[in-house]
Amino acid sequence: MKIVLPVFIILSSGMFLFNLIQIDWNNPLAGKSSVAVIGVMASASAFLLLLILMLSKRIDKKIN
Repeated sequence: MKIVLPVFIILSSGMFLFNLIQIDWNNPLAGKSSVAVIGVMASASAFLLLLILMLSKRIDKKIN
């Protein structure tokens, strides 16, 4: 679990940046750009959830 969480965090941030580049800022909700917007939101959510999981593991370690 020590190695898996940072790897997933790096992957989610990479997906975030990739999808951010793919967005057409003139019309962000049309065509492939809408898929990129959804990808940005999904990867940002995954990133936050992984950070919460890492924080909860640290708290659990300190309690026990």
